[in-house]
Amino acid sequence: MWYTYLIMEIIAEKSDIIIHGARDFDLTHIFECGQCFRWNRTGENEYTGTAKGHALTISQSADEIVFHDTPERVFYDVWYDYFDFGTDYGAIKERLSDDPVMREAMKYGGGIRILNQDLWETVVSFIISASNNIPRIKGIVERLCAAYGEETVYRGDVYYTFPAAERLSALSREDLGVIRAGFRDKYIIDAAGKFHSGELSAQGLSKMTSQDAKKALMTISGVGNKVANCILLFGLHRTDAFPVDVWIKRIMEYCYFGGGKRPINEISAFAEDKFGKNLGGYAQQYLFFYARENKIGTDREDVL
Repeated sequence: MWYTYLIMEIIAEKSDIIIHGARDFDLTHIFECGQCFRWNRTGENEYTGTAKGHALTISQSADEIVFHDTPERVFYDVWYDYFDFGTDYGAIKERLSDDPVMREAMKYGGGIRILNQDLWETVVSFIISASNNIPRIKGIVERLCAAYGEETVYRGDVYYTFPAAERLSALSREDLGVIRAGFRDKYIIDAAGKFHSGELSAQGLSKMTSQDAKKALMTISGVGNKVANCILLFGLHRTDAFPVDVWIKRIMEYCYFGGGKRPINEISAFAEDKFGKNLGGYAQQYLFFYARENKIGTDREDVL
């Protein structure tokens, strides 16, 4: 892991937390790269969302990042780790910049950070993501939280936390009909049962190798190779994971194979060899954002 030794100035001012000097940090890059689904743009360079039981409005201008109406304790207990402030992304990009494709890709999404998201929320969110597009994923996730999460009030507005596995494990497919997830509802219930029973847990998975954790995640109905890799990367911060969706497959073919078609397992093996054990997840995110910005791989910009 690359830990940052860059000096950030963190100031508690009235009810806000203000950061100066944070590098490699861009809200649009972070929230529009397909890794999370509960953040929405609410102003120019401003997003509002929920994570780990807390709601937040965060804005950015020039050298200043503002965590609005955020107690200092919540910032350090939740948001500092969530936004991965302890990792030096400059060092990561320097290592990746040996590759000309990555140098170009990082021009587009250089402010990406891989969020430290709640594992259970990530599992369900990426089950919902299968064969889906980002606006619809976000809609399903919000309906799920509104129906079965708990209310939390922030800046006078009501938000909903992500429902616990215990809560969802008690539901039927008919109960989940309100979220309009289609065939995915049975997968959500299966996942909830496995996490509620303790068959799967954040603690247990975090102790496993990435390979063993992936196998365990794929015991959940509906979780295949790509979704398992997304959960590893975004829910367990395993940066050796390199999820390959249709966009990544096509951009890899375009950039590294002269446009020739390649099977996913060959692309995955190439990525592991190319980016090593610790850089693949970062490379995948830069490539994903680059593909979206340049519409490489599909003519539908909302497809995940």
